[in-house]
Amino acid sequence: MLADVFNGRLAAGQHLIGQKLADHYRVSQTPIREALITLAGIGVIDLLPNRGAVVRRMTEQDVREVCQIRRVLECEAVRTACGRVKPEAWADITKQVRDLQTKLGQQPGLQLVRQAKELDSQLHDAIAAACGNRLLAREIERLKLLFRAYRDASWVAVAARNEFHRLEAEAAEHLILLGHLHTENAPAAADAMATHITSGENYWTAAVFGHNKPD
Repeated sequence: MLADVFNGRLAAGQHLIGQKLADHYRVSQTPIREALITLAGIGVIDLLPNRGAVVRRMTEQDVREVCQIRRVLECEAVRTACGRVKPEAWADITKQVRDLQTKLGQQPGLQLVRQAKELDSQLHDAIAAACGNRLLAREIERLKLLFRAYRDASWVAVAARNEFHRLEAEAAEHLILLGHLHTENAPAAADAMATHITSGENYWTAAVFGHNKPD
């Protein structure tokens, strides 16, 4: 449902009817109701008295505000994750990112987008799991639904233009972040996370809202 909102298949102002949604997604109304409550909690729809669920219009400001909160949460998560697990725990992700870099140097393209998204999710999930604060990890888990749906919808727009240089930039940012996790340099890791999230924020808002070309 999130992907359909960001791709415009569920349009701003559209009333969402439980049975129609259940039929469309081929599920019962119970998970639809649960999904609507979750979407309302992260600001994607409004639950209005006597009007039911209505899709909110997502603006660039909305996205930037989500990224601001994400930056606060994940910078703290990576800061506290440093030193909580053995440095070798990051070695496998580091190897995967380096392998992706090699492939990108040979032939960047749509075939590597899925791998890049999975690695991005894997790294951020591992950091949240290692932060040592269950409440912080749960809040990151709640917001990541929104951010990743936006990221995935953004990739659809970017891939349609055959623009894949974000893949290389993201891989480089991930390696810097992983390097600081390996050396347990908490301040540097937090700075690297802030840079990484801001870089993605600027790229995706430019790609989706089209006020200039992403760089």
